[in-house]
Amino acid sequence: MTNFTTISGFLLMSFSGNPEIEILYASLFLVLYLVALIGNVLIITATSMDNSLYSPMYFFLKHLSFLDLCYISVTVPRSICNSFLNSGNISFWDCILQCFAFTVCGSAEMAMLTVMSYDRYVAICLPLHYEIIMDVSTCVHGVVAVWISGVISGVMHTAATFSIHFCGANIIHQFFCDVPQLLKLSCSNDYISELGVAGFLSLVAFLCFLSIGLSYTHIFSTVLRIPSGEGRDKAFSTCLPHLCVVILFISTGVFEFLKPPSDSPTALDFLLTVLYTVVPSTLNPMIYSLRNKAIKVALRKVFKGRKSCLFC
Repeated sequence: MTNFTTISGFLLMSFSGNPEIEILYASLFLVLYLVALIGNVLIITATSMDNSLYSPMYFFLKHLSFLDLCYISVTVPRSICNSFLNSGNISFWDCILQCFAFTVCGSAEMAMLTVMSYDRYVAICLPLHYEIIMDVSTCVHGVVAVWISGVISGVMHTAATFSIHFCGANIIHQFFCDVPQLLKLSCSNDYISELGVAGFLSLVAFLCFLSIGLSYTHIFSTVLRIPSGEGRDKAFSTCLPHLCVVILFISTGVFEFLKPPSDSPTALDFLLTVLYTVVPSTLNPMIYSLRNKAIKVALRKVFKGRKSCLFC
């Protein structure tokens, strides 16, 4: 167990060596986190309380919002605390837990977006069979499969990453335990197994992306054949928010993992990391609430209900 005796913890690097600028970045992170927290909680509340939103699409949306909350909460709160306390220390086991949780949430979110695209495909391309195909059992099994796939990915990725031998400097040039940064701390080339796991998970992610692409190819082909403009608008209003979320999540991740590795991370490296760790969870609720009329109506009901309770 060389890794346990060689390194007992890691040092997470801050965004800036200037304390005043670091506090500014931490404050910005805090604002983004609160926006994500409030937005996703509102989506969960609206889809849980409004009877008109008891459908597979909003059932999956509720679980996506919960995933977004978990995804951003794995990394951002600790980073904010580290910045305000001017401390970047993280223990070995905390790093393992953070790496595991981050991988679970990221993989599960990709799987959830794939399931949601299938739901939209059935709703628009096979409307007469929608209630039969997307029944309660199918929806529950879909969510369970999403979480199981996330946990399996997390176990594989984390086990392969922390099976390597760490030595030398224990500095991670990121605000969380980022796997590519951890691999740079390897004593030798014993990270081949992790590269194999990363390759396998990338293949699975690509298959998910391919499935989403095929679903939307059929969806757009069907929607464009709808004769009435009102029908096309209604179909697009349920599909476009999901498509925007898919593009946002995948594009930010692709930018991060395809960029060339750097021994001395720049501001651009940190920015790309923020894009795929913070931005999707923050913008997803806005995308759904701005583009989906049913969500807008449900959110108005939530706010009206709270106002009436205040004056009771």
